[in-house]
Amino acid sequence: MRVYLPATFTMLSGLKETGEMYARSGYGFALTQALRDFYDHGDDEEIAHAAFQDAAEASIRLLAIGDENTFPHRRVVVSVDLPDEQVDPDPELGDSVVKLRPARISVDQLAAIHIDIEESEAATAKAIEVIDESDLGVEDAELIVGDALDNFMAFYDPTELPFLIELM
Repeated sequence: MRVYLPATFTMLSGLKETGEMYARSGYGFALTQALRDFYDHGDDEEIAHAAFQDAAEASIRLLAIGDENTFPHRRVVVSVDLPDEQVDPDPELGDSVVKLRPARISVDQLAAIHIDIEESEAATAKAIEVIDESDLGVEDAELIVGDALDNFMAFYDPTELPFLIELM
C-alpha cells in the first residue's frame, strides 16, 4: 500500500544516515476505503492525491513545532510502499489516516520524496504561523494554509536521497 508520510528535511537526513525513519506518532496517510467512500467520483490516483495533501498539511504541523533548522519553511512528504499488514486505517482520526505497525520505514521502501521548492517558502512560513487556527476552523487561517497546499512540491526519485542531502 502506498503511504504518504509527513516529514522534515532533518528527518530525511536521518533516513539517509541510518537507512530508516519513523513515522511521527506512528501515523501516515493513504488511499483508504473511507477516503474512497467520501468521494462521489474520481479514480484512485485522484483520490490518493487527497491523502497526499493531508500529509503535506501534516508536514506544516511538523514545521510548526520549530525543530527544523535546515529548511524551516519547506514541507516534505515521503511516499513509501508498505505491506498491507503494516497499515491499519484509522477513520476516526480522518478518512485517509493510517496507523503504521511498526512505524519504522526503511530506505528500500521509498517510492518518492516531495519537497517544497524555494519559491514556496513564504507561503509555507505564513501557514506555519496559522496552522493551529486553521485546525480550529478560522476561515482566514484556512485560506492561508490552503495557499501553501496549492504550491508545487518537487518530486525526487528515492535514488536521489543522498544527493538531496548533500546538495540542498
